Amino acid sequence: MVDSLTPAQRSAQMSRIRGSNTKLEVLVRKALHARGFRYRLGGAGLPGRPDIVLPKYHTVVFVHGCFWHGHDCPLYRLPKTRPEFWQAKIDSNRSRDERVKARLMEMSWNTVEVWECSLRGIHEEGRAAFFDGLALAIKQNS
Repeated sequence: MVDSLTPAQRSAQMSRIRGSNTKLEVLVRKALHARGFRYRLGGAGLPGRPDIVLPKYHTVVFVHGCFWHGHDCPLYRLPKTRPEFWQAKIDSNRSRDERVKARLMEMSWNTVEVWECSLRGIHEEGRAAFFDGLALAIKQNS
């Protein structure tokens, strides 16, 4: 299948995809802060550069987009353009996620993953319940 955009247009479009401080990450950080958690950003030299590090609880939080990390949910769909490339890319991301999680566990860090689909399209009460459960899970894991 032929790409409908020129290489310059595709490059400009892809450059706008954020790697950090996404709306989802900011939402999770605000919710954790509102529940009394204090965290660090930037991974603090840990493998995989976690999105949120909670040193007090020896826990890291990864905020994953369903597409980029190949989550098995309705939000993940393999593109029809260059499917071989995208399948290899997403498989690589998945295997890297597993390696990073294993390394963090070896270092005695707890890991928590927050998936995009667990918050997207959910009303405010549902989000609050999700974040309350996340806070409880973090406290229980420490």
